[in-house]
Amino acid sequence: MIAKLTGKLDSIGEDWIVIDVGGVGYLVFCSGRTLRNLPEAGGIVSLHIETHVREDHIHLYGFDGVAERAWFLLLQTVQGVGARVALGILSLYAGDELTQIVAAQDKTALTRVSGVGPKVAGRITAELKDKVAKMDLGPVAFNAEISATAPKPAQGAAGDAVSALVNLGYGRADAFGAVAAAARALGPDATVEALITAGLKELAA
Repeated sequence: MIAKLTGKLDSIGEDWIVIDVGGVGYLVFCSGRTLRNLPEAGGIVSLHIETHVREDHIHLYGFDGVAERAWFLLLQTVQGVGARVALGILSLYAGDELTQIVAAQDKTALTRVSGVGPKVAGRITAELKDKVAKMDLGPVAFNAEISATAPKPAQGAAGDAVSALVNLGYGRADAFGAVAAAARALGPDATVEALITAGLKELAA
């Protein structure tokens, strides 16, 4: 099993590269985002690798960071999302953007990816909501969602409000979604108490 490759970038294609490691060329499929971060041909490249072994082929998928690799694996836990579709999603959206999309249940954003229809997009947002929270990616989405839609309240107040709702038994994904909505309504100076109260109303709606 190949976990990482470091070598000379031999050639680059539309969604693949060849890495020369000691005279052996490895064909590695990559997202557009990883491809854009690579040096020019002839430069040294080091990628995290996910190896797929099938009856009729062995495919290598390369990532310039562990976060992108984690998302690649996570996306494929959803029915209808294979390796190529996962790479397509990662070509369009970075990990923090995907976290925000899942947290906001934004199916429309995912349908912009070739091969992702409304049904698959719905499964991605629904099935990954709790998994994303468990990956400790929730706070990234929480902050991104607030900053994209309204003046951001003090992170301490927002974070404390989310923690309070979680302690009351709500899931983290639901909690930061509710507090984000409360923050949009209350503005940047909202107190922890106000965010909790408004968040509870959102969760009860």
